Amino acid sequence: MDSIDPESAWAAFAARDRTADGCFVVGVRTTGIYCKPSCPARHPRRENVGFYADGAAARAAGFRACLRCTPDSIGRDRLAVAAAAELLNGGVAIPLAELAARVGYAPHHFQRLFTRATGLSPAAYTRARREERAVKALSREENVTDAIYGAGYNAASRFYDTAAPRLGMMPSVWVRGGAGATIRWTVVPTTLGPLMIAATAKGLCRVAFDEDEAALRARFPAADVIAGDAALADLAARVVAEVEQPAGAADLPLDVRGTAFQEAVWRALRTIPKGETVSYAELAAMAGRPGAVRAAGTACGANGVAVVVPCHRVTKRDGSVGGYAYGPERKRVLLERERGPL
Repeated sequence: MDSIDPESAWAAFAARDRTADGCFVVGVRTTGIYCKPSCPARHPRRENVGFYADGAAARAAGFRACLRCTPDSIGRDRLAVAAAAELLNGGVAIPLAELAARVGYAPHHFQRLFTRATGLSPAAYTRARREERAVKALSREENVTDAIYGAGYNAASRFYDTAAPRLGMMPSVWVRGGAGATIRWTVVPTTLGPLMIAATAKGLCRVAFDEDEAALRARFPAADVIAGDAALADLAARVVAEVEQPAGAADLPLDVRGTAFQEAVWRALRTIPKGETVSYAELAAMAGRPGAVRAAGTACGANGVAVVVPCHRVTKRDGSVGGYAYGPERKRVLLERERGPL
């Protein structure tokens, strides 16, 4: 009970926030029942509710489960989604009816549960896992065809139609560790210290404070790393503007890749309005995986384009600044600039 922020819990309950389901339950003193946050029933008055960690805690306090929203089913739902995800992690497609039957649910109902929990349908989740395996295989195998079939594709054409367009490099370039890719770079001064900015023809691939050419080459050892040109100078000026006078430039082009979940987190970060912050739990929910709070933090740490993908807009649950790859003081200043004068 002490770990639940009553105001945040009430806000989630009032909004019928599905992402809060499973995080706590709501005890209604006037009826003696407890509900999940998204319960569709008419809301009681604020003074008539209390918040409990789970159904067991609510039952110990004398409440019984709501028959309309069945709050105790949340744990079962999550276990089923986790079991299905494990079945799909190999990248081998399983028909929805068979997948749902294996975890004990009706197909259409389970499709909704799985999509709500992961942000992807079972079919899309399978494709994402297969693509991740392809990226790893292309980095490991010497033969492109072996890598494609080893990742689970039953035909090379399927890989080129679906995964290849997202990789940003041709598969043969991945096999050679990025050899043949050209990265232009520059280091520009800012009021928060030197900022290294690097980009491919597609977009920004690295934005980092206190880094230099050596650090860039260490990150992309097989790429052709060269000094920036006029086009990069224009792009760099827009990045610097986001440091000095933030405007929330979500249209800056990117050439970054990660796991399906990392990319979901990075996309979610770019939707946070300038001047606002979210907690790691809220970020995980925005990325479609409410229970993956620690993984959301790890995805923030893996962000390679500081400021442009604004991981500095994620703070601790208590509102404190929290960690930042380039130091909490820089994070504090960035947030102050985005909020503007008080």
